Amino acid sequence: MQMQFPPIKPRLSFWQLWNMSFGFFGIQFGFALQNANTSRIFSTLGANADDLPLFWLAAPVTGLLVQPIIGYLSDNTWHPFWGRRRPFFFLGAILATVAMFLMPNSTSLWMAVFVLWMMDASINVSMEPFRAFVGDKLHPTQQTSGFAMQTFFIGCGSVIASLLPTMFTEWFNVSNVPVNGGIPDTVRYSFYVGGLAFMGAVSWTVITTRETPPEDIKAFRADVEKRKGTLHALREILGGFTTMPRTMVQLASVSFFSWLALFTMWVNTTPAVAENVFGTLDAQSPAFQSAGNWVGVMFAVYNGVSAIAAFILPAIARRTNRKMTHLACLVIGGISLASIFFITQKEMLLIPMIGVGIAWASILTVPYAILAGALPAERMGFYMGVFNFFVVIPQIIGGVILGPISAALLGGRPVATLLLAGACMAIGGLLTVFVADKGEQAS
Repeated sequence: MQMQFPPIKPRLSFWQLWNMSFGFFGIQFGFALQNANTSRIFSTLGANADDLPLFWLAAPVTGLLVQPIIGYLSDNTWHPFWGRRRPFFFLGAILATVAMFLMPNSTSLWMAVFVLWMMDASINVSMEPFRAFVGDKLHPTQQTSGFAMQTFFIGCGSVIASLLPTMFTEWFNVSNVPVNGGIPDTVRYSFYVGGLAFMGAVSWTVITTRETPPEDIKAFRADVEKRKGTLHALREILGGFTTMPRTMVQLASVSFFSWLALFTMWVNTTPAVAENVFGTLDAQSPAFQSAGNWVGVMFAVYNGVSAIAAFILPAIARRTNRKMTHLACLVIGGISLASIFFITQKEMLLIPMIGVGIAWASILTVPYAILAGALPAERMGFYMGVFNFFVVIPQIIGGVILGPISAALLGGRPVATLLLAGACMAIGGLLTVFVADKGEQAS
């Protein structure tokens, strides 16, 4: 017998939604600092542009392994005080904070790659149960709003985190120049602030939000006991691919192209802007580090737009439908991303970030809302973890092929890969047409 939830979940107030989602504000400090600064850190420590996708592989490979396991474990966890998902929120926050203090103090390229692995694993331990949290606690009519609230906090956290290096440079006159091949102080201090924000925000959700216990705790524990063991867990995790709901299979192709586009953007934007706008690929130069700061501003813009769009998208989806909303957002994002290739003035780079922000808001909201309506409640965490395969596999493929494609077909120019990223995002949008949205039909 699987864990059962009450058939009718009460609608939560605005502040209850706020508290249960606030942890994402801190989690996104980790992801935003990672996305905006990892290529900068690797380049400063000696990596060349064509090798950056390979060094980034540590992040998606970690997600591939961690999220299904954490989803499975959290589905089969219950503690009278900690609940079901919150133990993983808190443990991940502790580990991620440690990693965020270590990352900017890396003394070699390989140390930075190892710490990226550690940091990404820890962030994933916290993040994956948050997705299942919405399915656990919210009535289907509130699930889009629940994911939108998460997206709002993702946007807010990302804006502040992405701007931190620039804030330290311009407000506090902190050095933005690498000394003896080390990471600039602006980046180091940004990661320190991010680590503290991560721990504080996740702790707020852990303290303020309670979880719904199993209806029959004895039956639940007996079922967990029966399914204990590494081999049983491995069989269930691998077996999940053969039992995925049809909607989840359809969303997989949408997710593949969306996240391949995002990975390409995160890896290549810093060297692309440095070359196309600041005229250098020398990572030790002040111009390259200034480009790194400006990329933080760009990423702050798209995350700020996503925070606003998170509250607009549910209203648009109600007037049209979730599929058409997602299609439109991804096409807008794809065109915007590709347009960066043609821009040589740094201020103009902020305009396409508006379109990217609209797409980012939809990527973080709509697919998960559609998915939550198609999944069995007792296996929500597990299937959310399995779905993450279609988030990280495109990143792994991108890490393997982007460097050779850039060198062989795109003249080794990082900015040219953003054209490819834009095309992938638009394709993801078009594939949304083929998704069956059962939750929306039911509501």
